[in-house]
Amino acid sequence: MLQVSFIRENRDLVIKRLAKRNIDVSSLIDEVIVLDEDRRRLQTELDKTLAESNTLSKEIGLLFKSGQVDKANEMKQKTTELKDTSKIVSEALNKKADDLNELLYKIPNIPNEIVPSGNTDEDNEEVFREGDVPELHGDALPHWELAKKYDIIDFELGNKITGSGFPVYKGKGAKLQRALITYFLDKNTAAGYTEYQLPHLVNEASGFGTGQIPDKEGQMYHVTEDNLYLIPTAEVPGTNIFRDVVLNETDLPIGITSYTPCFRREAGSYGAHVRGLNRLHQFDKVEILRVEHPDHSYVALDGMVDHVKVILKELKLPYRILRLCGGDLGFTSALTYDFEVFSTAQDRWLEISSVSNFETFQANRLKLRFKNSDGKNELAHTLNGSSLALPRVLAGILENYQTKDGIKVPEVLIPYTGFDIIN
Repeated sequence: MLQVSFIRENRDLVIKRLAKRNIDVSSLIDEVIVLDEDRRRLQTELDKTLAESNTLSKEIGLLFKSGQVDKANEMKQKTTELKDTSKIVSEALNKKADDLNELLYKIPNIPNEIVPSGNTDEDNEEVFREGDVPELHGDALPHWELAKKYDIIDFELGNKITGSGFPVYKGKGAKLQRALITYFLDKNTAAGYTEYQLPHLVNEASGFGTGQIPDKEGQMYHVTEDNLYLIPTAEVPGTNIFRDVVLNETDLPIGITSYTPCFRREAGSYGAHVRGLNRLHQFDKVEILRVEHPDHSYVALDGMVDHVKVILKELKLPYRILRLCGGDLGFTSALTYDFEVFSTAQDRWLEISSVSNFETFQANRLKLRFKNSDGKNELAHTLNGSSLALPRVLAGILENYQTKDGIKVPEVLIPYTGFDIIN
């Protein structure tokens, strides 16, 4: 969440930047400032009351020692009154702090100044494109038909076992999936990211720390008896490694990578755009996360974008990069780049990765800080990106690499699969 001090000192800037998200927060921001003024006034009153009480307690002790019992007892009555006052003020202060936090939870992150204005994904800004779209033979098929033809992914079996959006990978399909996971992890660790195996369920505090709660809890599967949530992405457990942590400045930067299954209760819809692997409730993803010094986080973001570009270039998939507009930007993000691969058989772009800088938004919720060169605690910047989400990458491979004789395997994956064609 945003820092109150930043809101107070940059009211107009906050309102102007959040207008890029097509929301008017002026009244909300003003309410935050008023509540913060009330909170600070109550804090000053409480501090003054406690200080007076402490001073009186010391004086009473001295009076008792000097034998002035009557005067000491008179002053004890005053300390009792001060304790009652401090209790009332403390309760009022806690209420103001809770009310303030409730408002702050509703305010999304401030978009970076280069985020384009816009309402929907149609207003996103294309900033890069690479790769040639292959020309397919006349009998080319979309990936869900290829999966059935070559018996590598069974959507109906997944529907029988669990429900729609839970496919079963089989034979060479399962091996190709595993090959992609290992290849992504190898690329990430070679780039300096430390591999982690993370829990697939998180507690409420972890969901709050990265911004899924209270913003997106409806999209997560909730184990109500234990009050745990199935993770929608490795970003949640991975970033929460650093919750309530004070790092040394020399610890930065920190980069981790992790493979996890991901679970999302996304609203169901119909049509070709959600068929097959296009939208799932359970899917595999390899994530990269970074904790950075605020001065270096945007250089790090560019480095993450370049890293994903290298992977897609090696897979020889046609792709483009979009800078998300304010209306399409995630609640916690200050700047996001989406990667999309071109699905030749479907004749459309499929999102396969989002790379984002959250600046201090998550760190403030996580209380993730580092001790700077002046010895003061400072909020770090957090970043994350998909490297990569598997379903649509796999869909792109199946469709773009199909031939009349079968589906070729990208050359870079053959050492991982042990075969060069699915037929």
